[in-house]
Amino acid sequence: MSGHSKWATTKHKKAANDAKRGKLFAKLIKNIEVAARTGGPDPDGNPTLYDAIQKAKKQSVPNDNIDRAVKRGGGADGGGVDYTTIMYEGYGPNGVAFLIECLTDNKNRAAMEVRTAMTRNGGTMADPGSVSYMFNRKGVIVVPQAQASGDTNEDDILMAVLEAGAEEVNDQGAVFEVICEPSDLVAVRTALQEAGLDYDSADSSFVPTVSVDVDVDGATKVIKLIDALEDSDDVQNVCANFDASDEVMAAL
Repeated sequence: MSGHSKWATTKHKKAANDAKRGKLFAKLIKNIEVAARTGGPDPDGNPTLYDAIQKAKKQSVPNDNIDRAVKRGGGADGGGVDYTTIMYEGYGPNGVAFLIECLTDNKNRAAMEVRTAMTRNGGTMADPGSVSYMFNRKGVIVVPQAQASGDTNEDDILMAVLEAGAEEVNDQGAVFEVICEPSDLVAVRTALQEAGLDYDSADSSFVPTVSVDVDVDGATKVIKLIDALEDSDDVQNVCANFDASDEVMAAL
């Protein structure tokens, strides 16, 4: 997971090109719309929507786009699309396990795009349940090391979140990853806010229970596959259980 987390952090720090940024905006907007439809359009009473909006704002999605997505999801304008969540499983290069979460209005298109990305980049599809047992659903909060009040450290974060239900804090370089049970996500996120600590995202995600170490060649192939999968508009999240050393990530 740490290799995957470091790569995700690196991507967000780099200036993405317009096409990639457009795709990211579309996925963030889709998340907001679905959250509003599922739990209602009021962020104060819908923590999933609150976090989806915060994540979009962190990526500079315009407020007008966010407001329209909330209205569509909440049924205020009678529009919106009915999305379905589908989970695909597979193996990538070096035997790395993949969970691919799609949010789509066309199951056939999503399945075809996932299968095509996998087969063209050294991956294979797997039967349901053959990969997912290697992952646990967890709450994952990403906290930047650089804060408005100055750099923070692991002890600062632990002090803020331990009593709220956090299980561990992982140093991923420029960011810290706070892991908790999904049911404790709001409490841990709130504890960070009350401690005056900013966070980049708070999501329910899949965290691997075992990881596969990869070298530069292996990491390059795995990341190429992740990028190919994320290039699909239907793919919302990709979780992979590869781990790469700081030296390998630096070489990339």
